Amino acid sequence: MEIKDLYREIVNEHNLHPAHRGDMEAPTLVLQGVNPSCGDDISLQLKLDENDIVTDGLFNGTGCAVSQASADMMLDLIIGKSRSEALELAEGFMGMVRSTATPEQIEALDESAALESISHMPARVKCATLGWKTMQKMLNGEAGQVSTEGE
Repeated sequence: MEIKDLYREIVNEHNLHPAHRGDMEAPTLVLQGVNPSCGDDISLQLKLDENDIVTDGLFNGTGCAVSQASADMMLDLIIGKSRSEALELAEGFMGMVRSTATPEQIEALDESAALESISHMPARVKCATLGWKTMQKMLNGEAGQVSTEGE
């Protein structure tokens, strides 16, 4: 199997069988993210404990396979991490889709690195980054909806 096919399979699996789709009881943080150009719309919900560790996360909404798979992969990665570690991973993901990440940053992204080729498809970058930008904004304490419009 070619690496490109493996990456496609990972994205399809996360889109068709997301482990983190649903609604959470009593989340610590909730924020909506939208990508008007593609119709992606997600509600990201996180629970953080008293030590600022992400103990659980779910998302809900609609959108293309890339946005849904990316949000699910992101949650796989950040659950169990501290706020600062999650934000560091988000920086690495943003660098990866802009082709500026180091090999170490990409390696730290685990399955999310399957979206590295998105950097060659500018219209899909907004889809892939929606969940990540929503998570960054909520963990940085910023209020309001995230929108990828105008990027």
